[in-house]
Amino acid sequence: MNIGIVCYPTFGGSGVVATELGKALASKGHKVHFITYQQPVRLDIFSENIFYHEVKVSDYPLFDYQPYELVLTSKLVDVVKFEKLDILHVHYAIPHASAAYMAQHILKSEGINIPFVTTLHGTDITLVGKDSSFAPVITFAINESNAVTAVSESLKQDTLEHFSVKREIEVIPNFICLDQFNYNGNIDGLKKSFAPNSEKILVHVSNFRKVKRVDDVMKIFDVVRKKIPAVLLMVGDGPERHRLEELCRELKTCHLVKFLGKVKDTERILAASDLFLLPSESESFGLAALEAMAAKTPVISTNTGGLSEVNENGISGFLSNVGDVQSMGENALKILSDNSTLEKFKKGAYQRAKKFDIHAILPLYEKLYKRIVG
Repeated sequence: MNIGIVCYPTFGGSGVVATELGKALASKGHKVHFITYQQPVRLDIFSENIFYHEVKVSDYPLFDYQPYELVLTSKLVDVVKFEKLDILHVHYAIPHASAAYMAQHILKSEGINIPFVTTLHGTDITLVGKDSSFAPVITFAINESNAVTAVSESLKQDTLEHFSVKREIEVIPNFICLDQFNYNGNIDGLKKSFAPNSEKILVHVSNFRKVKRVDDVMKIFDVVRKKIPAVLLMVGDGPERHRLEELCRELKTCHLVKFLGKVKDTERILAASDLFLLPSESESFGLAALEAMAAKTPVISTNTGGLSEVNENGISGFLSNVGDVQSMGENALKILSDNSTLEKFKKGAYQRAKKFDIHAILPLYEKLYKRIVG
């Protein structure tokens, strides 16, 4: 099958999932064309069956804001027509679904039929989508898609609650490539560099936005480090970074907190860690938590959104209410209290992650494509 994938090329979850899905499809012999404004961060275009088409937005003095949606539409028309695509799969509703709809109808006028699948990932519905100025367009694009998927049951329900959706939404969960997280290299040296005195290593990975409640990460860690020797790794960067640095000074924990910045390859860091913290206010799925579990690192998280569909309470980690720092700190200490308990949760996390391996999820997308192409 000849498949076009439209996504954001950044570190965000939707772009990562779209890229890994395309790579997995290519490995099974499908031809996959990525169509976006920049090469996705996890994409190696020197791979068999993978092609990249850049959406180039020209800088016209007339426009204060460049019309990316229209340029993307034109690019989709061009790629579908000349690469003879069978289907488009657009990730993130804004503006990809509406661009696909326009491209579909332009091509229909030329006698070319191209179906498109829209995958909803989270903030396109729960954050951006709730802006009333976007609602009519998102509603229309979802209803006019040939198929719609959501990455969790929670996100599906949010979509149905906030938009007048009159069509079926299928839940196909996010996934991980488990083989990438079976890190067989020696991580003892890495653990030693982070925790020279065998302290427990806690880790958080995000874009440091308010919705991630990164202040709570620091406060949970403060509960833990007062009981056992521990260090905290903060992976990523974003608008809350300065506030985090101020908070660690207030808590007098700066000597125990390491800011590692944006890291492309987080597998080794996760594998070297003992516990992953994700106290988010909202998570439509919780891909970062799943990646930690795939690296055999148990998770302390909130029970918001799709997190309870990923993190199994008492098995792969623990769930708490949003903002309940004390509960999350105490749950962290339960896991870290002794090595046998920690090992039990590490095994539980990995077993839970197996359910979301790409080899289990990929056939669901292939089946959907075949049905839509017909």
